[in-house]
Amino acid sequence: MNRRSDIGWFELIVGIILIIFGVVIMRQPVGVLTWIVILCGVLAILSGIGDIVLYVKMEHFTGFGPIVSLVTGILSVMAGFMLAAHPEAGNWALAMILPIWIIAHCISRLSHLQYMKMHYGMTYYTISLILNILGLLVGILLIFRPMITIFSMGVLVGVFLIIEGVEFIFVGLDGRQYYR
Repeated sequence: MNRRSDIGWFELIVGIILIIFGVVIMRQPVGVLTWIVILCGVLAILSGIGDIVLYVKMEHFTGFGPIVSLVTGILSVMAGFMLAAHPEAGNWALAMILPIWIIAHCISRLSHLQYMKMHYGMTYYTISLILNILGLLVGILLIFRPMITIFSMGVLVGVFLIIEGVEFIFVGLDGRQYYR
């Protein structure tokens, strides 16, 4: 019989990392978001180059088939250069995507609250229910007021990461490894 540890170390470590990232982002919200956008641009460029190289290698063997790889590669490189050269455009894109992500995440958490209630008890259930309903309301507000998202994105992401970190720590200290 496997013996369970009293602490879920994975969840505990992830929780601590999320809290640290949340605090760092809240201290430098604009700078961090700009660097995230630039990093996404560089990754898009590298991914696009990889797609183009795949096209060049595969085109000799399959003919027209890998043209999708060429088109997506070119689009990725173009998007990457745009994000790297104009990170403010990426901030606008994040301002549109962030609320959708928050809403989707909160709906996901709410959908398995019953399972969490059975395994972690009523306290965790209640805290998670309240936090995820508040998250839904914030996500909906951000969809209808995108300027709020742009000016408060760093703070919102920081607070969200801290809340997620606390939740992970709570789960980790409980000893039941939910994410494994």
